[in-house]
Amino acid sequence: MIAKTASIYKKTSTDSDYIFFIKEYFSLVKPKVMTLVVFTAFTGIFIAPVTIHPWIAFISIFCIALGSGAAGAFNMWYEKELDLKMLRTRKRPLPSKVIKKNEALGIAIFLSFISVYVMALTVSYYAAAFLAFSIFFYVVIYTMWLKPRTKYNIVIGGAAGAFPPAIGWLSVTGSLDVLPFLMFLIIFMWTPPHFWALSLYCLKDYKTAGFPMLPVVSGIKKTKEQIVIYSILMFLITLIPFILGYFGMVYLFSSLILGLYFIFHSFKVYFDKGAENKSIKMFLYSIIYLYFLFLSMIIDHLGLFN
Repeated sequence: MIAKTASIYKKTSTDSDYIFFIKEYFSLVKPKVMTLVVFTAFTGIFIAPVTIHPWIAFISIFCIALGSGAAGAFNMWYEKELDLKMLRTRKRPLPSKVIKKNEALGIAIFLSFISVYVMALTVSYYAAAFLAFSIFFYVVIYTMWLKPRTKYNIVIGGAAGAFPPAIGWLSVTGSLDVLPFLMFLIIFMWTPPHFWALSLYCLKDYKTAGFPMLPVVSGIKKTKEQIVIYSILMFLITLIPFILGYFGMVYLFSSLILGLYFIFHSFKVYFDKGAENKSIKMFLYSIIYLYFLFLSMIIDHLGLFN
């Protein structure tokens, strides 16, 4: 009886370890970031003026997701030592030594190759080339070059996260247009206030790690000002798709409500003395904001409430 109980306990422990390692390897590709990437890419595919076979659409989204995961794995591989210095990131699989650095690099290279190769083989060479460029931009231009060198790293580097809807659109149409550019521009302008809100909340972490984030280099006041400015500019840009006739009242109503509340959050951060509590709330809202803004594009495109 004792031996049987011990056997059951040992099996349970092994199963738990197995699940733990799966979760750690999955976290290597930054699944939270990936979900947002997938959703914006899906939006680009869905609202494109032509349709493709559902299987091709699925492969396109799958490849974009793999490409995003590859970029995330490259990022963790390159910043392992810096992640170890930050409370927010020291429990990631590399700093915690659950996954070896060479393993992470191997996974990143493998995912990059598979995502681009499958995209080229089944969708189009143009979409595959754009996907490859987006991975390169995030890893080399942003992670390796901009992030450790300039306080405006996230302003330029934000382009990396803004590519997915354009890649999705390109995978369907084979060309780019004004609307995917506007979708890119919305995310491009959304990224700085989103990450500056996080950098205010994690200011001590970024100082310790030596990242030249805007609040570290230029101070909290300057960062708050930039958050307000970029929030207003982003809000104005979100109105352009309606003005140009790409979307109707559903999108307009959504962009107005969501955008004004985004600006409201930015002013709350600006007038808050400590900024930590308000900034983390803005950071979390900004994620919800982008999901619902792109969801409004899909609903408007369906014409259900027009």
